[in-house]
Amino acid sequence: MTGNSCSRHPLGSGKGKHKLYEGSEKTKYSCKYCGTSSSTISSLTGNSCSRHPNGSGKGKHSPTL
Repeated sequence: MTGNSCSRHPLGSGKGKHKLYEGSEKTKYSCKYCGTSSSTISSLTGNSCSRHPNGSGKGKHSPTL
């Protein structure tokens, strides 16, 4: 997985590799920037975050570890 290019990388599509999630499996995943929660990590990280450090809508939610 980490050997492949990531289409959603912060530097742009194909400009970085996938990064592994190193946290434990949970019943709820919360965004470290805004606190939004989701039952799956993929649904959390697939949506834009209004409080992302790059600006509102300029990055995806990032799970807390």
